[in-house]
Amino acid sequence: MRIGLLGTGPWAEMAYAPALSAHTELDFAGVWGRRPEAAKELADRHGGLPVYEDVDALFADVDAVAVALPPSVQAPLAVRAARAGCHLLLDKPLATDVAEGRAVVEAVERAGVASVVFFTARFQTAIEAWITEQADAGGWFTGRAEWLGSLFDGDSDSPFAASPWRREKGALWDVGPHALSVLLPVLGDVKEVTAVRGAKDTVHLVLAHTGGASSTVTLSLSAPPAASGATAEFRGRAGVNVLPSSDEGGVVPALVRAGDALLAAARGGRPHPCDAAFGLRVTEVLAAAEGQLAP
Repeated sequence: MRIGLLGTGPWAEMAYAPALSAHTELDFAGVWGRRPEAAKELADRHGGLPVYEDVDALFADVDAVAVALPPSVQAPLAVRAARAGCHLLLDKPLATDVAEGRAVVEAVERAGVASVVFFTARFQTAIEAWITEQADAGGWFTGRAEWLGSLFDGDSDSPFAASPWRREKGALWDVGPHALSVLLPVLGDVKEVTAVRGAKDTVHLVLAHTGGASSTVTLSLSAPPAASGATAEFRGRAGVNVLPSSDEGGVVPALVRAGDALLAAARGGRPHPCDAAFGLRVTEVLAAAEGQLAP
């Protein structure tokens, strides 16, 4: 499968480009970016790949695209790519606007292309196996998830600290998708959400799930470094089960597995659990929460 990359920022550089280069069944065929000079630098670091100034020309030359762009840029380009017949490897969140996310899903359905949204934890082997085990066990009374980063701490040296969309949207949209990607497969869809603000960009959610359970979510990109980390747990008839740690070599192997999932969906025609439709549902839940947090 020939696949092109849209995006040239830190996430494209440290995750997407290495994963596409490492994948044995994907032919990394070219790069498009909003900054042509950055696209050339990235393409040169990965074997002198073609650089496309016209994104539609890239769509015409490949079978699939991977997108490492802000959500407001990703969604409309994903629609165009799907209409051009390209399978989609997308990043979370699918969109921060429900209408834009729905347009992606509609384009995917009409074109009959495969889609996978890269929720990192869902492509880490140990964590995905744990999620499946909890979903199969059932009988959960409640759950919780905490995704706490220190990205906006004054001493952060992360390349994402200055990200305009993260600065605007905060933890709700950056790490909120990770928490929901763990909770929803186990506890069921969300039928009601309550949201309140905490310190800085911190957000607290209470979710009522269709299966009868409830859950709480705490999200922040402003936590002190010593308090940062991610965890989730479920409590029910089976007792208490806590999210296992993942030491599988970082994000690139997980993204390679997302590439595997895209290939399987494209070849077999069966949607992956983390497809664009699931990405849209996550957007809908987060948008409902955001609506309660208006100043």
